[in-house]
Amino acid sequence: MKEEGARGTHVLVFPFPAQGHINPMLQFCKRLASKGLKVTLATTLFITKIAHNEVSNIRVEGISDGFDEGGMKEAESPYAYLERFQIVAPQSLAELIEKQESSGYPFRCLIYDSMMPWALEIAKRFGLVTASFFTQSCANDAIYYNVKKGLLSIPVEGPTVSLPGLPILGIHDLPAFIYNWESYPPFLELVLNQFQNVEKADCLLINTFDKLEDEVLKWMSKLYPIKTIGPTMPLIYLDNRVEDDKDYGLSLFQPSKETYMDWLNMREAGSVIYVSFGSFAELGDEQMEELALGLKSSNHYFLWVVRKSEENKIPKSLVEAKSEKGLVVAWCSQLEVLAHNAVGCFMTHCGWNSTIEAVSLGVPMIAMPQLADQTTNAKFVEDVWEVGVRVKLDEKGIARREEIEQCVKEVMEGDRREQIKKNAFRWKVLAKEAVDEGGIQIRTLKNL
Repeated sequence: MKEEGARGTHVLVFPFPAQGHINPMLQFCKRLASKGLKVTLATTLFITKIAHNEVSNIRVEGISDGFDEGGMKEAESPYAYLERFQIVAPQSLAELIEKQESSGYPFRCLIYDSMMPWALEIAKRFGLVTASFFTQSCANDAIYYNVKKGLLSIPVEGPTVSLPGLPILGIHDLPAFIYNWESYPPFLELVLNQFQNVEKADCLLINTFDKLEDEVLKWMSKLYPIKTIGPTMPLIYLDNRVEDDKDYGLSLFQPSKETYMDWLNMREAGSVIYVSFGSFAELGDEQMEELALGLKSSNHYFLWVVRKSEENKIPKSLVEAKSEKGLVVAWCSQLEVLAHNAVGCFMTHCGWNSTIEAVSLGVPMIAMPQLADQTTNAKFVEDVWEVGVRVKLDEKGIARREEIEQCVKEVMEGDRREQIKKNAFRWKVLAKEAVDEGGIQIRTLKNL
């Protein structure tokens, strides 16, 4: 697919049905459409029913995952969902491609989430060009590659691990699916199978940018034809190359109606801690209480996102106090908040989307990883990019109020504050340069 012949080419993009996977792939869809390609996003029928917002210039098609009325929540367990999904979705995807063949705009290329390697075989059956889209960091991808190829054994032996292109990693710097592998067998299989047949793909697209993960990208590029296409976030926050590109698009959560932006507007520059643990992580009751008390005792303003399903875990003492120092909302526009000058740091679970957003917007972080790839991302936040600190857990795996308060003070007012801010600003500049160099442009596909 040469760039000069790209206009009018119809691309099918197929993300794994989770918000953290949909967002970066949908954002990439918008960039492709802005360059004149015809783009269709395929997602589950359930998601098409519940998704908020619309995406201009992107056609959305629903396919069955076997749970059309309730998605993953309709299944008995995440494991049951994945088992059914991998039976029903391939057939539904093939039917969509076949149906499109009889139209005036058949698909020419399939960009599929690397978590669904079976999609490649379907695309090849129809003669489509293929690109496997890795939504996580290259560092995590490299770790999973080493495990898949038997170069890193599970269970991991020794207190540290040395892998090509990566810093020395402690056991708990590895993805949770690796160091706690017995707790996540189906998910471990899911991430390892990204490399099941990827050598057959025409290209690998990784949601990162060169300077952010320079060493590990150089190593991975010797193995596969890699194109970096990050940071995949709305360009109004980077260079506004796509006019009025403010939101990712489809959202599985209804944004809060609280006037959190009005609240932020009343705060001084750099005075607010933004706290959010994403769309999937669930903190236990004890951890919620420790977090609430730690934030309160830090004596800094905080904007805390607590999903409606988690609201019952908020300590009554915090609710009853109604302190002007804190505002709790059910959901918000994260990018809009991170870009606000009142925000001084981001307490985050270190999901890759949240991490790369904070890096790209120059926001210092307090890393409090929960699961999956987040532990590795937290390692990079603190020790590689040096844009934040990581909370320490006690013997029960709980971040205590004193530790949370100490981390807040270190980032917001401690001796390291200015250096962390300086490092964060540097990465913000480099993220913008990545876009200028064509990190998220159509020419990433011109050699396919």
